Amino acid sequence: MKKKVWMLLVALVLVLSVQAQMLNPVKFTTQLKIGNSAQAEIIFTGKINPGWHVYSTNLGNDGPISATFNVNKLDGVQLVGKLMARGHEISNYDKLFGMTLRYFEGSVTFVQKVKFTKPNYSIDAYLEYGACNDQNCLPPTSVDINKSGKSPAVDGDAKAQEAQALSAEIPAAGGQMDVADQAALSKMKADSLAQVKADSAAEAAVAKMSKAEKDILWQPVIKQLQAFGGTSDIANHSLIYIFFMGFLGGLLALVMPCIWPIIPMTVSFFLKRAKDNRQKGIRDAITYGVSIVVIYLALGILVTAIFGPSTLNSLATNAIFNIFLFALLVIFALSFFGWFEIKLPDSWANRVDSKATAATGVLSIFLMAFTLVLVSFSCTAPIVGLLLVETVTSGNWLGPALGMFGFALALAVPFTLFALFPSLMKKSPKSGAWMEQIKIVLGFIELAFALKFFSVADLAYGWHLLDREVFLSLWIAIFLFMGLYLIGVLKFRVDEIGGELNRPMPVPSIMLGLCAFAFSIYLVPGLWGAPCKAISAFAPPMNTQDFNLNTKTVEAHYTNYEEGMAAAKAQGKPVLIDFTGFGCVNCRKMEAAVWTDPQVAEKLEKDYVLISLFVDDKTPLAEPIKVNENGVERTLRTIGDKWSYLQSHKFGANAQPFYVAVDNAGNPLNSAYGYKEDVPAYLDFLDKGLATYQKK
Repeated sequence: MKKKVWMLLVALVLVLSVQAQMLNPVKFTTQLKIGNSAQAEIIFTGKINPGWHVYSTNLGNDGPISATFNVNKLDGVQLVGKLMARGHEISNYDKLFGMTLRYFEGSVTFVQKVKFTKPNYSIDAYLEYGACNDQNCLPPTSVDINKSGKSPAVDGDAKAQEAQALSAEIPAAGGQMDVADQAALSKMKADSLAQVKADSAAEAAVAKMSKAEKDILWQPVIKQLQAFGGTSDIANHSLIYIFFMGFLGGLLALVMPCIWPIIPMTVSFFLKRAKDNRQKGIRDAITYGVSIVVIYLALGILVTAIFGPSTLNSLATNAIFNIFLFALLVIFALSFFGWFEIKLPDSWANRVDSKATAATGVLSIFLMAFTLVLVSFSCTAPIVGLLLVETVTSGNWLGPALGMFGFALALAVPFTLFALFPSLMKKSPKSGAWMEQIKIVLGFIELAFALKFFSVADLAYGWHLLDREVFLSLWIAIFLFMGLYLIGVLKFRVDEIGGELNRPMPVPSIMLGLCAFAFSIYLVPGLWGAPCKAISAFAPPMNTQDFNLNTKTVEAHYTNYEEGMAAAKAQGKPVLIDFTGFGCVNCRKMEAAVWTDPQVAEKLEKDYVLISLFVDDKTPLAEPIKVNENGVERTLRTIGDKWSYLQSHKFGANAQPFYVAVDNAGNPLNSAYGYKEDVPAYLDFLDKGLATYQKK
């Protein structure tokens, strides 16, 4: 009776509070956190106003409203365990309810673990919670979550059920199928059951694997790779060779997509500086080139020496870093479109001119060079890391420093020429409106490239905001509008100001417009799974696309090193380890140009167990791992950290793509293979690994 009276009073307080005002003291956000495994987390994060508190889970029926996870519909998803509360939980005895209550103040996070059981999933659920302060209580409040999409992986038990269901379908459909179809379906069933059996055996083997057995798999094999001639070790080469390899790496970096947006920035910057002073233009261009060399050399060696080689890859896929670059390129694009002009405040310029024009000019050029290094760093970091890994593995500073000098020099020379180009272009009598047209076209290109940086962060953190079909749709729209501009249909404000609004577009512009239209049409089939090899370096990988009619793609069945190695041992097959990354441009090129070859695909799927390890996967590890790297203790916090450390510790490399064939004990079978779009060479690499494995 006493309890009912108290509950009546609580209800009365609720009614009065609702009549007085609509309260919203707790604000929740929802997230489905997906990694590369079949496990995922549904996360509810709440911000609680001062004076209010939210009750925890499992308080019992006699207490206030407990936090509970409730399901409207789950398809392709199963719950794992119960709802968990994270945060600073407060426990106090409450006289009103006559019991000890647990609650949160300030903030709270509720987590429900799930596992995917089908290739596609759909979630319709909600969190119900109760909140009170010293005067009022809210009625039971719910927070909805609705998610659907493609599962990154499927639970092994679910695969077994699916295989059994497929097995049951064969006799039922036998009377309606011809012999060839029955044979194909029987083979599909056999393959499915065999894969389930292999997965189960691998999981069981990893669970039983001792620490000594795992240590064997992680044991360094750098010297063995050296014997095959397949490492990035530069200690045994002459300084001239090291410089040449660094210079070659710089030339390779020039064709990276993140370098291209810097070209219009450089042209625009020095076009304004050169004016009619030829000597000053030459001096500024040389200063620009020297600044690039100095910044790359200093930053590269300093970052690697302090943090280790994996920091280069971590920074290249860091969300804040890539979102900043995305925003930077969007701003540059809008500036090229004529929305605004990027320049220093006039007060700064006047003050500089009155004091020291020369010093300030050097500073501005240096900042422009720093912008080049910053924007290009996300895709040149792996090449830089290849040169610098020897620094932290052997302590040899001269070789890596000389290699970095060659790299920066190769990168700086073309941009020095770009800096000289505006001074020459300024003398052209026809410079004027056509330059504005070039800037606008470059603005479209900048906008397209900006999406690449956002895609890197999106892939590394699993946000799924810019999957492949979304990326392609945006590129189709961008190049379609660029084509409309080039043929004179679309106009910008600068065209009106320059008196070009009604002037016919020249023939070269119209021809380029037709090329832009053709490129947009070329991208359209990609929305249904066409490989679109011309943009494979830019677009997200095929496995991010929900609707895909392309069945010829090759994807690794294992993204965990130990599980893949255990499966290979159970099947008696060699292993091809693919060190890759979500933001790795050349990895996508290799997958689109080499892995799609029928002979290569057959060997990867039948003769090898393929393991893809993403070194920029930001999914947190279940528990941080402490390792000792060259006498310095380091903590591995993400899956990407773990695989990056494996690559540098075991194989002495940290550039991607990096392919290495190993036996069931993790010993190399052949020299490692890097980025080279050569199908015969890749087949030879795979064949040599198979031959060595068969001899063993």
